Amino acid sequence: MNYLPIFIDIKHKPCLVIGGGDIAYRKIMLLLRANAKVVCVDKFACKNVHALADEGKIVLISRNFKTSDIDSQSLIVSATNNKELNAEISQLANNANIPVNVIDSPDLCSFIMPSIIDRSPLVIAVSSGGKTPVLSRLIRAKLESTIPHAYGKLAELAGSFRDQVKEKFTNIEDRRYFWEKTFSGIIAEKVFAGKIDEAREDMQQQLDNSSDSEVGEVYLVGGGPGDPDLLTFKALRLMQQADVVLHDRLVSKEVMDLVRRDAELIYVGKERDNHSVPQDGINQLLVDLAKQGRRVCRLKGGDPFIFGRGGEEIETLAENGIPFQVVPGITAASGCSTYSGIPLTHRDYSQSCRFVTGHLKDGSMNLPWDELAVEQQTIVFYMALKGAQHLSNKLIEHGMRSDMPVALVEKGTTPDHRVWTTTLGELPNVVATQPIKAPTLIIVGEVVKLRKKLNWFDSGD
Repeated sequence: MNYLPIFIDIKHKPCLVIGGGDIAYRKIMLLLRANAKVVCVDKFACKNVHALADEGKIVLISRNFKTSDIDSQSLIVSATNNKELNAEISQLANNANIPVNVIDSPDLCSFIMPSIIDRSPLVIAVSSGGKTPVLSRLIRAKLESTIPHAYGKLAELAGSFRDQVKEKFTNIEDRRYFWEKTFSGIIAEKVFAGKIDEAREDMQQQLDNSSDSEVGEVYLVGGGPGDPDLLTFKALRLMQQADVVLHDRLVSKEVMDLVRRDAELIYVGKERDNHSVPQDGINQLLVDLAKQGRRVCRLKGGDPFIFGRGGEEIETLAENGIPFQVVPGITAASGCSTYSGIPLTHRDYSQSCRFVTGHLKDGSMNLPWDELAVEQQTIVFYMALKGAQHLSNKLIEHGMRSDMPVALVEKGTTPDHRVWTTTLGELPNVVATQPIKAPTLIIVGEVVKLRKKLNWFDSGD
């Protein structure tokens, strides 16, 4: 380690910035976020620095640097483009035992400013020791995307209970277990959902031994259409903290690879005429697992509330008093059409879009065909591959043109993404003669014409 990572308390302490350009302005803003009393010395400060001075947030001394400026300072930042002056300031600060940072000159610094992820009071710093600041910023950006802002609220809540927890758990191992359970359990999830008061009440009840600590929680998570990069941050976080994951056949292998490695995996997929676990059984299994105190992720392809039976599952959870969360996912219609270069709406071709399930029931599709067979509308059929002949006949029978463009999207957004384009009249023949397999989405509408122009993901039909 070339530097010892430390955090310095500079609240209400005098800090000097020499230089008033854009870089100096950014450093001043950082010092102000730490509640420092900032003095800036520069004869030609930029307008942003002048604005801070005009607002009374800093003291601006509009002249060149003097040696006496460092007197009584707690910290110094030199942000000038004068190498000789920077070296002089560094020497003066070191002689006076004042921490000094010189922009872009690690050899002149007694401390360096890392890239920061601010979730106050939780603060995370990333540093390359001044070697590659750009790399540090890139890593910070990756961390920023995976650490919710609500972690700061969680840290504040935990801090307010710290003394109570120390009093209740005198053994450090017991305290550690308590906090680990809190930070990865229902209380944390309530904080992330903005339910701070409920989380505080639960924390107090947990300490008072008046809550039912055996009841777990269920996360109903949309896994999207297949590409793992389309997962939401919240979906990924819950997937990685669940004790057990119930998943279906539409969840891609790449998405499953992101599940917590030691989680128990239970397959509950459904195929036509082949349900590994009936829906009522899945509903009850979610309840039973949660009552065992487990954190359960019900991972579904696409979105749980769009032909995903998510509503049925959470009805059962609500009836049994099981805490749950629902995390939306990118539904197949949006993901598959976008990766195929087919916008679902377009001012010139389609002013509305209908999502329709093509799952046959009693040998027919119980659909409002008159409402579907209209111009300037896009229809997206889920689970309709087996019924392609039927939907083609019905739409044409109710007035839709036989030459209406149609796209079939197989395993959309995944490496196996394939698209066939045809017409409504030719749809049954394409399904019968081409090696098209489920899951396949069928898109009907003039917008399919745009694929030739807008296709960006695959090489073509």
